[in-house]
Amino acid sequence: MSSTENPAAGGSRPRGPVDSSRIPRYAGPATFARLPRLDEVGTADVAVVGVPFDSGVSYRPGARFGGNAIREASRLLRPYNPAQDASPFALAQVADGGDIAVNPFDIHEAVETVEAAADELLGTGARLMTLGGDHTIALPLLRSVAKKHGPVALLHFDAHLDTWDTYFGAEYTHGTPFRRAVEEGILDTSALSHVGTRGPLYGKQDLTDDEKMGFGIVTSADVYRRGADEVAHQLRQRIGDRPLYISIDIDCLDPAHAPGTGTPEAGGMTSRELLEILRGLASCNLVSADVVEVAPAYDHAEITSVAASHTAYELTTIMTRQIAAARTGEETESK
Repeated sequence: MSSTENPAAGGSRPRGPVDSSRIPRYAGPATFARLPRLDEVGTADVAVVGVPFDSGVSYRPGARFGGNAIREASRLLRPYNPAQDASPFALAQVADGGDIAVNPFDIHEAVETVEAAADELLGTGARLMTLGGDHTIALPLLRSVAKKHGPVALLHFDAHLDTWDTYFGAEYTHGTPFRRAVEEGILDTSALSHVGTRGPLYGKQDLTDDEKMGFGIVTSADVYRRGADEVAHQLRQRIGDRPLYISIDIDCLDPAHAPGTGTPEAGGMTSRELLEILRGLASCNLVSADVVEVAPAYDHAEITSVAASHTAYELTTIMTRQIAAARTGEETESK
């Protein structure tokens, strides 16, 4: 099937981005990639949603403004992705679902709100491309995805492990979501990996505990030494054909490529390495994803939000290609 063919549900052509040859990119509402709003199309195969929440951060705040910064930076995204030879917004309906409004003063209520909203969106058949917000939101998103798919494989791109127990006695923070997810049985512990980790830890026990939970680690130094292709191959072998959730903390990138984040660490990946690894995962069964921890107050020249918008674009492309392939297979079987 060529990248211009349309296998959308019901045979109707997906509504794509605003035509930038007629309306300048800097004009009009800043939806993701200038796509239609969800209420304009009714249903979507991939819903891009924001979660303006950063009450779980342990250092610099500001990620509550990340989703809209990513949307603004995504104005320059174009409808054809040459790296994956696909026109993602023609293959399936992608729409901007707006923001999930959460309580900034009560983390427990916020987590419940995100889970309920994700349940509703996934219940329509959509996959989620979520724009954070801090990494606390990964837990309710994983809970919702696991209700639909069972325990999922997880690729976690981050400078940090995010498998600590508590901060100041709080069980829900941006440093604890994946420990909670393991404890709740919503992750497939045979297919878990961190990618891009680096920097100081509280002690060696952090690594011991993390390994006991089932996580493998690909450090940023591993990416540098092995290269993106080898790392992607290693990750594909670990994931297999399991339903996969990808969670990307933008601080997996070096501060040179992502200064606008709350907990920067020196020695990270380049944006090119991150994008190439993601493209190498195109054959994986990606059921939903998030990009979090963009804090625009610390950004300049939109370096971080541009990197995040391209990251979300690659993830969305992977999902729409899989949706289109599945529909083509269903149509072939029905003939």
